[in-house]
Amino acid sequence: MAVSHVSSNSLSLNDRLFAGITALLLGAFLVFGAGLANSSVLHDTAHDTRHAYGFPCH
Repeated sequence: MAVSHVSSNSLSLNDRLFAGITALLLGAFLVFGAGLANSSVLHDTAHDTRHAYGFPCH
């Protein structure tokens, strides 16, 4: 016998606006940060991240 419980919490308008604006600002920062960065900086960052995760890349 499977029992399913569903609960929902409705967020206030202020909470939804805060979450939406935060997501928008974070996304804009990532897009413009990557778009305006020097390509060698992006390559070096990706390279160092792969090593940090223990993934061999060369």
